[in-house]
Amino acid sequence: MHRRLLIATAVLIPTLTSAQTPLRAALSGRASAEVSLSPPRVAGQPAPKALTIKIDYGQPHVRGREVPAELAKPGTVWRTGANASTTLTTDVDLMIGTVSVPKGAYSLYSIRTEKGYELIINTNTGQWGTEYTQSKDLARVPLTARTLSEPRESLQIALVPAGDQSPKGVLTISWGKIELSTGWSVK
Repeated sequence: MHRRLLIATAVLIPTLTSAQTPLRAALSGRASAEVSLSPPRVAGQPAPKALTIKIDYGQPHVRGREVPAELAKPGTVWRTGANASTTLTTDVDLMIGTVSVPKGAYSLYSIRTEKGYELIINTNTGQWGTEYTQSKDLARVPLTARTLSEPRESLQIALVPAGDQSPKGVLTISWGKIELSTGWSVK
């Protein structure tokens, strides 16, 4: 079964107007990463609705801080964004890393462990980002960490597609000098 993969990512960039004096960094805004999948068309049927995988998150900015401070010591859960919890919504069943994620909505958190970094996929949604309940975890996915050559001022989460038009790719979380990543694919 072939699916066509379309990618659209949006990053909110803070802007300043000349009326704002002195210059100050804008408040954290919302941003999203989204993948649209076109299901196969059946002859004689109307075109099916595109299926989406979307991550909605608050986009904090470095502003001279150590980023992310929450990941500096093992065992501290980070909301993986700012303000309201980061939300993954998927119309399709996924594999994130080696974990099966049924279609639905989830909150995403991150944690540094003694062995490295993990993405926490949590079934509780709609809460403020710091309201984490471990008993609601669906799974924890190991993340690969790398140091960026140029620091990223604003948090960016992306669903980077594979180059072969298959419904898979890499989920990346980057901020400051760190990038965390894991693979994703449609089941």
